[in-house]
Amino acid sequence: MRLRNRPEAEAFLREHPEYVILDPQKYNGQFSSLFPVKQPLRIEIGMGKGDFMIGMAQKYPEINFIGIEKYDSVLYVALKKILKQTPLPNLKVMCWDATHIQDVFSEGEVDRIYLNFSDPWPKKRHYKRRLTYHDFLVQYQLILKEQGGLELKTDNRTLFEFSLLEMNRFPMTFDDISLDLHHSIQMEDNVMTEYERKFSPNGPIYRLVAHFESRGE
Repeated sequence: MRLRNRPEAEAFLREHPEYVILDPQKYNGQFSSLFPVKQPLRIEIGMGKGDFMIGMAQKYPEINFIGIEKYDSVLYVALKKILKQTPLPNLKVMCWDATHIQDVFSEGEVDRIYLNFSDPWPKKRHYKRRLTYHDFLVQYQLILKEQGGLELKTDNRTLFEFSLLEMNRFPMTFDDISLDLHHSIQMEDNVMTEYERKFSPNGPIYRLVAHFESRGE
C-alpha cells in the first residue's frame, strides 16, 4: 500500500497507548495482559487502513485482536478510523515488520492469523517476500497454538496458487478453500477489508483457511 509520508504519524501513535502497542517486544508472551479480559488472541498481518480489524473486533467481543502494520503512515490512518468508533477494548494495533513476527509473539500465543490482500510481489525474483513463503510459514507455525488457523484472502490468483503450494509442502491441512468467496456460503460471515470492498467487483476473491498439522518446535 502506497501512502504519502506523514511526519506526524509517529507522534500521533504515541499519543494513543490505549490502542497502540508502542514496544511490542516488551510483551512477548504477555499480550493478554494488555487487554481487560483474557481471551483468545487473533492477529492480522498487514492490517492496512483497519476496516477488517475494526469489523472483527465489533463482531466478536469475546476475542482479542491485534492489527499489525509495517508502515506507521498506514497505521496512522487506521488509528484515526478506530478512534471514531465506540471504544473497542478488545483491539490493539502495532507497527512491526512481519519478517520478525517470531520476535514479538511467543510459541503458541496466537489463536489465528489473518493475511488479507497481502502484497503479491508478482516478480518471480521477489517470491521470498510473499507472506506465505516458507520462511514466514515457519514463524507462523511457532506462534500459533495447536490447531490454530491461518486465513488468507486475495484477489491475486498467482499468490493464491503459490500459497496453496507452499502450505501443502509443510504439510498443512486445508479446512476451507473458496475460489469465489463473494458467491459462496462463507460470505455470510465475511468481514470485508477496504481493498476488498473497492475491488471485488473486478473479479473473484480467493480465500483459504488452513492449520498446521503440528506446532513447530
